Amino acid sequence: MTFAQSERAELADLLDRVGPEAPTLCEGWTSHDLAAHLWIRETDPVGAGGIVARPLAGFLERRMAETKARWPYDELVDKVRNGPARFSVFAIPGVDEGANTTEYFVHHEDVRRATDPALPPRELGDDVEGWLWRRLKLLARAQFRRSPVGVVLEREGTVDEHGEPETIRAAAGTRIVTAVGRPSELTLLAHGRTSAAQVRLVGEPDDVEQLLRSELSE
Repeated sequence: MTFAQSERAELADLLDRVGPEAPTLCEGWTSHDLAAHLWIRETDPVGAGGIVARPLAGFLERRMAETKARWPYDELVDKVRNGPARFSVFAIPGVDEGANTTEYFVHHEDVRRATDPALPPRELGDDVEGWLWRRLKLLARAQFRRSPVGVVLEREGTVDEHGEPETIRAAAGTRIVTAVGRPSELTLLAHGRTSAAQVRLVGEPDDVEQLLRSELSE
């Protein structure tokens, strides 16, 4: 089982446990909303357009409401658990890991860390942390493109061949904030979970505040 598959299964189990009205880190969304979002993303290409195109966000909200009305919560969670339909692009062999590893990790944490009390960070293993670090290398500039200050990501506890900390320049700027943490926590920061990500932000207080207020990738 890949990490994407195990995160899907564990998230579905957690959604079953918390019920449809549980809070999430996605502003304004309950666990029921999140389940509808995940189903639409993989199965409803028309509705999914609202995920990537902001002008269609209102349309996505309507599709989510329709999805929630169409199936009871537990049935919708089972649909998420069972994965995309055969006609979905996400069902193509090899697509799941690349497209869903980060997606399901972030949304799993959206539920875990919105509980009261919040569940603590997990030990994910070097293979998963390494995968997430490589993904950050590919996508960090896009994810931090709206940052008003320069951003450097520093991987906690590792060094490169020169004995220096492993870093990624995520956003250029004359004023720099360095975010130090495990790749999993830096991934949460990159996806806008600034209040939940367990990272250390190093920089001038005003610059750190600007980064935390900025609209990062969702």
